[in-house]
Amino acid sequence: MTTPLPWTSGPDGVRLAVRLTPRASRTGLDGLVIGADGRSAVQLRVAAPPVEGAANAALVAYLADALDLRRRDIRIVSGETARQKLVALAGDSADLTTRLDRWIAAAPPRR
Repeated sequence: MTTPLPWTSGPDGVRLAVRLTPRASRTGLDGLVIGADGRSAVQLRVAAPPVEGAANAALVAYLADALDLRRRDIRIVSGETARQKLVALAGDSADLTTRLDRWIAAAPPRR
């Protein structure tokens, strides 16, 4: 059985499902996680606390750096105050999915 992709492509970019853990000891990618509903999401950690949007800002900054995107091309569509978030990445969807594939493949294996 294959793991479902944590993103969907559209005409204006990609929507990425993220499960965010704030106040972590480090900021980084922990791989993919499958929810109880069978949907996958990218498991990310940020060192910032979930106060006054700090964790969301850290998430956008991390994704911009990891995927070589401008911060203005990344927008949290839903889940502003939740761990489960849907993030819109603006740009060419084929290029973005290639970047996402490489980024996730380079993630360290989960322990």
